[in-house]
Amino acid sequence: MGTFDLEVFAQTSNYYELRLSADGAAPQTRRLDRAAVDELITLVQRDYSSDANAQKVYGAVRLAELGARLADFLDGDQRWLTPILAHPAGAVLRIAAEERLRHLPWELLAREGTFLTVAGRAPLLPVRAVGTHAALTSPVTPNNRPLRVLFMAASPEGVEPVLNFEAEEAAILAATRRTGTDLVVEESGTLEGLRFLSRAYGPDHFDVLHLSGHATTDGGEPVFVVEGEFGGRATATADQIAQAMQGHWPRLVFVSGCLTADAPGGGVFPSMSESLVDAGAPAVLGWALPVGDVSATDFAAALYQALADGGSLDQAVIEARRHLFHDRKSNCWHLLRVYADRSPLTPLVTPLHTRGRRQSQVRAADQQFLDPQTQLSRVASRAEFVGRRRLIQRCLRALRQPADTPGAAQGLLLAGMGGLGKSSLASRLLERMPIHQHVVWYGQVDAIKFRELTSKIRFDSVEQSEEAGKILDNEQVPLPTRLRHLLDVDGLLGGTPCLFVFDDFETGNLDIRDDGSRVLAPAMAEILPALLTAIRDTGSPSRVIITSRYRFPTPAGTSVAVEALETLSPVEQTKKIAILTNLRPESTIDPAIRERAIEAAAGNPRLLDWLNRIVDDPALDIDGLLTAIENETDRFRRETVLADNLLDSQPLELRRMLARINVVELPVPAATVHAMHQHADADRHLQRAVQLGLLEEGIDPETRQPRYYVSNVLHPLVRPLITDDEYIEACGAAAQSLYQLWVLDPAGSDGR
Repeated sequence: MGTFDLEVFAQTSNYYELRLSADGAAPQTRRLDRAAVDELITLVQRDYSSDANAQKVYGAVRLAELGARLADFLDGDQRWLTPILAHPAGAVLRIAAEERLRHLPWELLAREGTFLTVAGRAPLLPVRAVGTHAALTSPVTPNNRPLRVLFMAASPEGVEPVLNFEAEEAAILAATRRTGTDLVVEESGTLEGLRFLSRAYGPDHFDVLHLSGHATTDGGEPVFVVEGEFGGRATATADQIAQAMQGHWPRLVFVSGCLTADAPGGGVFPSMSESLVDAGAPAVLGWALPVGDVSATDFAAALYQALADGGSLDQAVIEARRHLFHDRKSNCWHLLRVYADRSPLTPLVTPLHTRGRRQSQVRAADQQFLDPQTQLSRVASRAEFVGRRRLIQRCLRALRQPADTPGAAQGLLLAGMGGLGKSSLASRLLERMPIHQHVVWYGQVDAIKFRELTSKIRFDSVEQSEEAGKILDNEQVPLPTRLRHLLDVDGLLGGTPCLFVFDDFETGNLDIRDDGSRVLAPAMAEILPALLTAIRDTGSPSRVIITSRYRFPTPAGTSVAVEALETLSPVEQTKKIAILTNLRPESTIDPAIRERAIEAAAGNPRLLDWLNRIVDDPALDIDGLLTAIENETDRFRRETVLADNLLDSQPLELRRMLARINVVELPVPAATVHAMHQHADADRHLQRAVQLGLLEEGIDPETRQPRYYVSNVLHPLVRPLITDDEYIEACGAAAQSLYQLWVLDPAGSDGR
C-alpha cells in the first residue's frame, strides 16, 4: 500500500497550514482559515459522540454527510485525495495533527456516497501518527511461525455489562484454526498477572497483546478497568500498563474496550491508545466510542485471521473493518482507530506453508481427556468453555505459588458433584499453564499405569526418556526416592515442570468406609503421597491436579488445596446456553421445550449439553420430548446423587439440614446455614455433606469466605424431608440471617 503523510498545525492564530507528502517527496502545502477548522470540529462534536444517534445506526445518512465534509476538508481546491486514491493497492494516510484534529473521525472519509476506508478498490487506512520515532526500523522480517497472541480479559466483580470474553477467545481460535495460532491467556485480569507473563516469556515472544475489557476516565485521564487480586475493580493507566510490560512490547497492542481510542475533552487529552504508543508500543488499536460486544468479537476474529495468514498489519485492519461493514452490517465499523509510531505496518508472521515454518507450541488440552472406549474428548474444548473465572484464578494462584512460600500446596483437588465440569476445569488449567507439560491419567491408576508417566512426557532425547523409564521401573528403590531423583533440580524432570492430572479420581482410587467417607485405595495410597512428597522435598514447580466427586484425607506431611465447583451462576449459564445450538434464544426449537430443558438442567453444564442434543431429536414428538427430558434428568440424578445410596445412608438430621438450606435458591454463608439448622452437630453435618458431594461449597468473591448451595437437581429428593411449617420456618430464619449479613452489616460479616 502507498503511504501518505498529512500534517495539520496552527501556523498563526488565524489560520492552519496543511502539508501532504508521499514516500519522502517534497510536501504540498496550503492554508486554511481557523474558522473553517472550528466549524468542522463543532459539526463532529454534534454528530459524532456517545450521545449522538447517527453513529448508532448502520448506513446513517448523517455519517455519510460528515464523511463528505471530512473529505472536502482534506481534498481542498488542490484535489489532494486524487493521488491518494489512485494507488491501486490502497493507501495508508498517516495523520499528524493537533489534538482536536487528530481526534476527528477520519475513518468516515467519503466520496460520492462511498466510504473510502471500506471501498471495494483502493481502500484508505487512516493512522494517527504519534511522535517521529520508530520502535521498529525497516526492514522488519516476519516471524516464520504461527501468530502468537497474549490475551488478557478483565472482568471485575460488579462491573456491568459483563463481557463475553470467552466468546471473543473462542472466535479468535476458530478464525485462526487453520494456521494454529498460539493464544496464551492471562486469566487473572490483573497488572501483576500481565507482568508475570511478560517476564516469563521474555521480549520478542508475542506478536500481539490483546486487552479486552472496559475503559473510562479518572480525573480526565483515560484508564483501563482491570481486576484486583481477588477480582474487584481496579484501574490502570497507560503508564502502568507499560510498566507491567517492562518494555517487552509486541508489534501490535489491541485495547479492545469502549472508549480506548477516545481522547477526553474533544481531543485535548490523549487517548489510552495514543498514550500506549507514546509509552513504546509500535502500533495500538482502540475503539473511539462504545462498541458492541458482538462487533468487537467479530472484528478481532477477522483481524487475527488476516494476521495469522501472513497479511500485513495495515491490510489486516482494512479487511476486518470491511468485514464489519459489508458482512456484519455493524454500525461499529468506523469506531476502530489505529495509532502508530513510524514503525512499518508489515506482516507479523509468514503464511502457513512457508518453507521451514515452525509449528504451533500451544496445544489444546481437551484432547488429553479422552474416553478410553470412544476416544472422544470428555471435556469442553477451549471454544466451548465458559465461566468459572474466580475459581480459575484461585486455582492458578495455588498452582503457581512458589514451593518456598509458606502454605504452598503440592496439589490441587477439584471437588464437586458429577457434571459440574471438574474435568473441563482441569483441562482449562492445563491450557492456562502452557509452559508445563501435561501428564493425564483417567480413572484407576496402579503402579503399572503410573509408570506410563515417562511415555506421556516429551524429553529432549530418546536417551533421556529411556533413562527416566529405568529409574521409575527400579522397584529396588522406594517410589518417593525414585520420584525425588526425577524431580530434583539436576534430575531429568528438574527443568521440565509438569502438571500430573488424576481425572475421575473416585473411580478405583478411593475405598469407602462404613460411614460413607472415602480414603485412598492401597495402590494410590503409595503413589499419591510419594508424588506429593517428592514435589515438596525437591521444591519442584510441578504440581498435581485431582478431579474427584468425593473428598479424602490429605496424605500426611503434604498440602493439597481444595476447590469446590458450584452450579453455574445465571451469567455463566447464559453464556453456556448462547453456544448451544438448540438451546440458545435464536434456536428454531419450540420455546416451551427449550425453556423446559434449561430448567431441567438446573445450571449443570453436562446436563445442558445432554439436553441440547435431545431436544433436536426428530423422532420425538412434543410430549415424548418432554418425557425424554425428564428421563435424562432422572438418569443424571441417579448417576450423581443416588450413587452408593449416599443420601439415604446419611443421618436424618444431615438430610434435614440439606432440605432447610434448599429453601434458598442461591449460595449462602455458613452463618445462614447455622441459623436454619440449629443443631449441636451442625458443623459436622456441614463438613460431612461437603465431603460427600451432597452440598456445594464455593467461595464468595467479595468476602472470600465459604458459601453453600444445594444443587437444583436435589430439590425433589430433599424437599419431602421437612414439613410445610418447617419449610416456612427455614425461609424466615434464612431471611433474617441474610438481612443481617447483607444489609445491616455487610462489611463486618465474615460469613460465619
